[in-house]
Amino acid sequence: MTEYEVHGVGYSDTTEEDWDDPQLNDFETEDLGEVADHFLLSSSGFPPESFSDLRIPVVDPEGNLDRNALQTAYSGGHGVEAIDDITGETVEEVRDRLLSLAGEGFGIGEDELEEPPS
Repeated sequence: MTEYEVHGVGYSDTTEEDWDDPQLNDFETEDLGEVADHFLLSSSGFPPESFSDLRIPVVDPEGNLDRNALQTAYSGGHGVEAIDDITGETVEEVRDRLLSLAGEGFGIGEDELEEPPS
């Protein structure tokens, strides 16, 4: 099993725009410590050793917490449970963090997170 580290994210606003997983070139910086603030998981710790170590992006490159990203990570086919070699305990920790972010940023709970992203 891979030892994933769960990380808090930083954001300045929220959005419900269409979601697409960000790539390193989408960010205005190549500082992996700053880029990591957009992701919940890393397979090499924080800051990560490489961009490819990062998983579960929920904040877009502009710094907005994205509702569709939260929904995808919580219940989508590309969600936390689809990650190979992740422990059930880590899945639950990430899902709890996603619920917390959804409530904090959008005032929604588990029922809304389980809806398919728009």
